[in-house]
Amino acid sequence: MTTPVAPFGRDVIMELIPHRPPFLLVDEIVELEPGKRVVALREIRADDWWFAGHFPGRPVMPGVLTVEAIAQAGAVAVLADEANRGKIPFFAGIDACRFKRIVEPGDVLTLECEFVRVRGPIAKGEGRATVDGELAVEALLTVFVGE
Repeated sequence: MTTPVAPFGRDVIMELIPHRPPFLLVDEIVELEPGKRVVALREIRADDWWFAGHFPGRPVMPGVLTVEAIAQAGAVAVLADEANRGKIPFFAGIDACRFKRIVEPGDVLTLECEFVRVRGPIAKGEGRATVDGELAVEALLTVFVGE
């Protein structure tokens, strides 16, 4: 696979990262600098699997899944780098995580991750999710890229 050029959708995303529906939480990559940064989108749909139990009558996307969506977008950036192609990204840490806004059906998440430090198989990324420019979640994510 050649390095993909943004924008691109789920078909190319699934060529890069190992996540699959229903756990694939990224719909589209709109900006990509392999190994450095990514901007992605996720439309929050009323029929997303978690809403049946979180919460009946008041559907809210779990905050941890919003963090996961940021991480999956970041995984696209990491695995788009030829040196990491075909590997698996594992969480190694989540720091300075703050939840600022409820995410609900009809929202479109803009997921951003910029890697501020990469040392061997360990990368630290500044991640954020926004809805219409309003911050929903921010966190410093540490990822280990393994086999």
